[in-house]
Amino acid sequence: MSPRPVWGCGPVGQFAIQSAWMMGAGRVIAIDREPERLRMAKENSKAEVVNFEEIDGPVHKHLIDMTDGRGPDRCIDAVGAEAHAANDAKALVDQAAQAVHLQSDRGYALQQAIMACRKGGTISVPGVYAKTLTLPFGAAMNKGITFKMGQTHVQRYLEPLMKKIQDGDIDPSFIITHTAPLDDAPEMYETFRDKKDDCIKVVLKP
Repeated sequence: MSPRPVWGCGPVGQFAIQSAWMMGAGRVIAIDREPERLRMAKENSKAEVVNFEEIDGPVHKHLIDMTDGRGPDRCIDAVGAEAHAANDAKALVDQAAQAVHLQSDRGYALQQAIMACRKGGTISVPGVYAKTLTLPFGAAMNKGITFKMGQTHVQRYLEPLMKKIQDGDIDPSFIITHTAPLDDAPEMYETFRDKKDDCIKVVLKP
């Protein structure tokens, strides 16, 4: 059964993994480089995990191998503009552009998703982009890939999701790794930003 790979195991990615199971996925693969995020995806969401810094070759080839050459049916980019890549030529060019404030968004995860996704598949993009992207759009067109993206339609999904929480079908509280008073907000933001203390999600209480 073709897996649903999710690039990025931050809060959005963790919920994307849970949603994939809820929507009937047979396999879900979590892709990241942060051990604490991969551990959460494995222990709390039963996902197969891939640390992209520990595999040979690009992620899309690894996923194609995992699917007997077919590629995943559905891919989810939950990273967005903050994606990291190996120290390849494209990454070095992006770093140079960033140094002189000419950078575009870093669409590494989306590029990998396009290359991995099977013909006729779907790519969902809850990850946030705001600038120009360089993408293998020819590959996407030739594969006939469908893209779905945008902000969450809160008015449409809030009520049914709240009911699932109230009924005990899903429990989103696992995502919370830190709780702190509101006065600690600057410190906790730095902890989250710098990925210290295995921080994934902070709840601030007045």
